[in-house]
Formats: sequence, C-alpha cells, structure tokens
Amino acid sequence: MSRPIWKGAISFGLVHIPVELHSASSSSGIDLDLLDKRDFAPVGYKRYNKVTGKEVKQPDIVKGYAYEKDEYVVLTDEDLRRANPESTQTIDILSFIDTSEIPVFFFEQPYYLVPGKGGEKVYALLRQTLEKSGKLALGQVVIRTKQHLAALMPFQKVIVLNLLRYQEEIRELPEVAEPKTGKQSLVSAKEVEMALSLVKDMSEPWNPEQYQDTYRQDVLALVKKKVKAKQTHTLTEPEAEGDVPRASSSSNVVDLMQLLKASIGDKTAKLGVTKSRSKPEAEKLIAKSKTTSKKIAESKADTPPRKRSA
Repeated sequence: MSRPIWKGAISFGLVHIPVELHSASSSSGIDLDLLDKRDFAPVGYKRYNKVTGKEVKQPDIVKGYAYEKDEYVVLTDEDLRRANPESTQTIDILSFIDTSEIPVFFFEQPYYLVPGKGGEKVYALLRQTLEKSGKLALGQVVIRTKQHLAALMPFQKVIVLNLLRYQEEIRELPEVAEPKTGKQSLVSAKEVEMALSLVKDMSEPWNPEQYQDTYRQDVLALVKKKVKAKQTHTLTEPEAEGDVPRASSSSNVVDLMQLLKASIGDKTAKLGVTKSRSKPEAEKLIAKSKTTSKKIAESKADTPPRKRSA
C-alpha cells in the first residue's frame, strides 16, 4: 500500500475513528522535458535569492507570510500545526446530506480513507451507515496549509473522501456562456423525442476499462516514428492533416431532425439490427455536411481580408 499523505481521525458526535488518507488518483500525461533548441540540452530551474542573485539550497529555504511589503513572519511546519492542532488532525463531520444535492463541479479531488490501528469496527459502522442511508458525510479537514470542505462517501469496501470547492471558489456563469433565447434556440417536441431515442440507443452500462487515453498513445506513436526516422535532434513541425469539417451556422446546415434520425439508424446498424436506408441516409447526410463545410471554407478563402481603419 502507498504511504499515507495524512493521518488523523474522523470525528462525529462523541465518536472518533482513526484513519489514514491515501491518494486515489494519478496523472498519466506525457512527460515532456524542456530543451534548449540550439543544442537540445535540458533546461532547468534554480531557486535564487532575489536580492543577491545567488542560488539558494533547499536546507536554507523557509516559508514566510508577507504581512506588509517586504516584511515577513516566518512560519515553520510546527507553527502551522500548533495554530489549530485539532483541525489539522481531525476530519470534523458537520452534517449528513443527499449526494444529489451537490453539483458535480464542487467535487475536486478523491482520496481513499482507510481505518487506522484499532479503528476497523467503528470505520465499518460508518461505511455501512452511509451506504444504507444513501447520504454522504459533509466535513472539514486541513491538508497541508489549507482547510478543505470534504464529502465522505462509501465506495465498495472503503470510504472515499472527496475534497470539495467552497462556494466562493465557484465562478459565476459569465454572460457570454448563457444560452441565447429566442426563435433560434427553440426546439420542437419531435426533435426532443428523437434526441431521447438516440440517447436510449446509445445507453450502456458504465465500463471505465473500455475508455483509454488514445491521444497519449498517438503521441508516443509519433515519438517512435521520429526515432525510427532518425529525427531525434531535429525540431520538426507536425504533419499536416486533412481539413476537419466544422459545424456551420449558415442556413445550409443539414437539418437537425435528419441528423438525429441518421444517428439512430447508424447506431442500430452497429448493434446488428438492419434498418432499410439508415446507413445510406447517414452517408448522404455526412457527404452533404462535408460539401457544405468545403463551400464555406472556399468562400472564406476567396473573401479578401478587411482593411484596418487608421
């Protein structure tokens, strides 16, 4: 098992449950190094004193809070723990609420909570209680130097702690993102019904194993290709791809109902159910969409750029 990133206890009422916090996620992105394009040497960073310009070694670095310009209060890790010992060692449960009440964008980072020594029975009691009640436990916990809102939820045989964002950290919906109202945004009952049929045809059980980071695989394949071509010391531009058809807002766009019907027919065909004309219709609509996109692109290319006013 991985090393815990935090040790403490869950507290609700008079009950204390010793627990350990373990990371429940990891990053799988492409690890790219920064290079100097003149000789391809790795580029590094140094921590330096902004007054003397000299490099500062790790043992000489401390943390400080600027209470006014150029004036600092130095705070050690022990100082941060002593500021409120209880909050840094306890997940304090505030209430129990329905999971559906929390909008998805409040969830930030998942962790596994596992029982500490001697806490197995009370831990199991809390997990089963959450599972049977259908509620989550809302609490607060300090990790490093920040107090977080947290949701404790049962998952299989453990309790998952999800860090939550505070209300003040959620941005208001900008005006530019608000859907337009008016005739152009109205949809008919038939269009909604057809879209629901498409959703029904495309519905399937959640199976996370079938989803892969194909972009990462594509990048690694490109790296392998460049190594094979002995392009290991040359900065090359990525190969140009064909124009990707884009959706257009012009009046020449394929009818929404036709696309929904074709999508349902194409999905049904993939499932092994044959429907007459569904695939030809889809191919015809896709071809029409590509032709429309091409015409729009050509018309844009032929249009001379506007002159800027002086």
